[in-house]
Amino acid sequence: MAINKKYMYITVLLFVIELVIATYVHDQFIRPFVGDVLVVMLLFSFVRIFYKGNARNLGFGVLLFAFAIEISQYVELIKILGIEQHKIATIILGTTFNWIDIAAYILGAIVSVYLDKKYGTK
Repeated sequence: MAINKKYMYITVLLFVIELVIATYVHDQFIRPFVGDVLVVMLLFSFVRIFYKGNARNLGFGVLLFAFAIEISQYVELIKILGIEQHKIATIILGTTFNWIDIAAYILGAIVSVYLDKKYGTK
């Protein structure tokens, strides 16, 4: 299995940006909306390191995963599992359902697929 180094670098860059946003940005737009757009792009680029298949299929798969996380917030899975005290679990799974998050995930998937098609996976 060959590793796509370009996407490995993109993944690291997006991860660092997400860390900076999570640590230093406490507003009502960048952190909640842009952060959600970027997290989908981060997931897309991470999988793209290894997956060489169709970009649309990958974008759709990442989008479904993001939707599953958001649905878990809607049904309060963290509370059902009794892990609301675990900081890492609340960061990964989130705690609050929001329709704006769904829009951010869709935008992140669209941008990821578009950029992948435009600049390729070479």
